[in-house]
Amino acid sequence: QVQLVESGGGLVQAGGSLRLSCAASRSISRINVMGWHRQAPGKQRELVALITIGGSLTYADSVKGRFTISRDNAKDMLYLQMNSLKPEDTAVYYCNAILYGTTSWGQGTQVTVSP
Repeated sequence: QVQLVESGGGLVQAGGSLRLSCAASRSISRINVMGWHRQAPGKQRELVALITIGGSLTYADSVKGRFTISRDNAKDMLYLQMNSLKPEDTAVYYCNAILYGTTSWGQGTQVTVSP
């Protein structure tokens, strides 16, 4: 299992940018899949982006072209660069990691986008 701690959330105006970070408690070099999910009030948690150990990327249609997921295995960090933010991006953002069949989640970081 791996402990994950997100940071970088905050309040931003529509059209602005934020960069989320996720620090892992252990080496991520062998973690097959890491990702970002989000949950808005009254809605189910949804996938935002995934990155595999081989570098394959998956994005939700709603964020394609605006968000970029990346990982730094040397620093044991996962990132989400969010550009052109919209009010509908407002949510708690969680990072997760799948290692040996077990999924670990961070505590989440709030992102609020004002009109």
